Amino acid sequence: MESKKEMTLEEFKEWLIQFDDDGDKRISRDELRDALQTLGEWFTSWKSKQGLESADLNCNGVIDENELNYLVVFAKQTLDFNIVVYN
Repeated sequence: MESKKEMTLEEFKEWLIQFDDDGDKRISRDELRDALQTLGEWFTSWKSKQGLESADLNCNGVIDENELNYLVVFAKQTLDFNIVVYN
């Protein structure tokens, strides 16, 4: 990505859920890879593996609503996202 992608937490969730191909409201590694590809990211297989490892706390192979904040941290640190939270 050339510059920081800024969005709210809600916008990030809405963007990500577009790639929930099976409709289970969880994001798999393949779904995360597909999302990263739309951003023009390089090494999407590796980055999706790293993202899943960072966020999938219960090691069930998917990122659910309870683990999403960990994916946000990964996106900020690794993918150059600026995800803002308004109170």
